[in-house]
Amino acid sequence: MTDTPSTSPSPHRSRLPSLSLMVLAALATGLVAGAWAQTAGLPGGTATADMVAALGQLWLNALRMTIVPLVFSLLVVGIASIADAARTGRTAARAVAIFAVLIVGATLYAIGAAYSLLALWPIDPAGGAALVAGAPPAPEGIGQTAPFSAFVQTIAPANPIRAAAEDAILGLVVFAVFFGFAASRLPERLRVPLVTLFEAVAETMIVIVRWVLAAAPLGVFALSLGVGLSAGIGAAGTLVHYVAVISLSCLGITLLMYPLVALFGRVSLFRFARAAAPAQVVAFSTQSSLASLPVMVERAVDALGISRAGAGLVLPLAVAVFRITSPVANLGVAVYVAHLFGLEPSAGQLIAAGLAAILVSIGTVGLPGQVSFFASIAPICIAMGVPLEVLPLLLAVEVIPDIFRTVGNVTADLAVTRLVERPEAEPR
Repeated sequence: MTDTPSTSPSPHRSRLPSLSLMVLAALATGLVAGAWAQTAGLPGGTATADMVAALGQLWLNALRMTIVPLVFSLLVVGIASIADAARTGRTAARAVAIFAVLIVGATLYAIGAAYSLLALWPIDPAGGAALVAGAPPAPEGIGQTAPFSAFVQTIAPANPIRAAAEDAILGLVVFAVFFGFAASRLPERLRVPLVTLFEAVAETMIVIVRWVLAAAPLGVFALSLGVGLSAGIGAAGTLVHYVAVISLSCLGITLLMYPLVALFGRVSLFRFARAAAPAQVVAFSTQSSLASLPVMVERAVDALGISRAGAGLVLPLAVAVFRITSPVANLGVAVYVAHLFGLEPSAGQLIAAGLAAILVSIGTVGLPGQVSFFASIAPICIAMGVPLEVLPLLLAVEVIPDIFRTVGNVTADLAVTRLVERPEAEPR
C-alpha cells in the first residue's frame, strides 16, 4: 500500500522496502523457531509461551491506540480537501464525481470478489486453524453478529466520544465525514486553522505509528513465534493463500478498467493497454503512484489524446484523493479474516464495513504502506465484527499484494483521466 505519497519527509519512504523485508524475515523466522521449539520442547513451557504472546499483544496494542485519532483526523482533512477540489472548477468536480462512482462500484465488487474467490478456493481448514491458534485472544464482544436494526442505530452516534471509546467505528467515521464537510463551509479564517489542527494531529499519530513500526520485526516475530508454538509451520500455507486471494482481487479490478474505458472513454482496448503499460511497469517496480505520475502524464497526453492541462489537473488529483484498490484489498482482508475465524458477518455488518471502506479510503490515501495497512483495515474489521489479532502477520506478507494495489491504482488513474476528458474516438 505504498502507492501514494506520504506528507512526511522522504527519508522515511526509502526505509519502507527494507522494513518490509525485515518484517517478512521476522515472520518466517518466528514460524520456524516456534515450530522447532514445539517439537523439541520449549524451555519454561507455558510461561515462556505466555510471555511471547504478551510481547506480541503489547506491540499490537501500541498500533491499536492510534486508530481512532488517526482515522478521524485523516477523514476531516481528506473530506475538506475533496470539497475544496470540487469547488475549484467543473473539470475537478467531474473528476471527483467519477472517483465517487468508481469507489462505490469497487466496494460492491470487493465483497463479491472476496466471497467468490473464497468459495472457489477456500482456506485450508488445518492451515487456517493453525494461523488462528497462535493469535492473541480477541477482546470480548468481537465476532458477535449484530441484528440489522442495531446497525441502523449506529450510523449516527448519539455520543461521538463514547463511540470512539467503544470502537463503534462506523458512527465515528460518519461523524468525521459530517465534521469535515461542515468545516469546509466555514470562512477561510476559521477553516484553515481547524483543518491544519487535524492535519497536525494526523501527522503526530503517523509519527507514533512509525515508532511502533520500527519495532515491527520484533512484534511480528513474537506473534509468529506464538503461532509456531501453538500450531507448528502449518500457518505458512495459509499466508501464501491469503497473498494469492488479495492479489487476484486487485488484479480483477485492474482488468475491469479496460472495458470501462473502452465503453465510456471512447478508446480501444489495445490503445489503452499500450498507453498504460509504461506507467504500470513503473508502478510495479516502485510501488508508488507518485513515482508513476510523470509517466502517467506523458502517456495520457501522447497516447490517449488528453490535453496537457487536463492531464495536469486530473492525474495529480487522482493520486491525491483516489485509490480504487483500497476498498477492494481492504475489504478482501476483512472478509478473509472473518473466514479464518469462522465468522459470518450479517448484512448490516457488511454494509457497515463497505461504508467504512469507502470513507476510510479517502482519509488514508496519502499514507505509506505500513501505516495505511493498519489504519485503513482495522476500522473495517471493527465495523464487520472481525478480530484484529492476525493483522500484524498479514502485514508481514503485504509486500506482494501491495504491488497489485499500486498497478491497479495507476491503471484506474489513467482510465479516469480519459473518462473526465473524452477526446474524439480514435479512427477505426
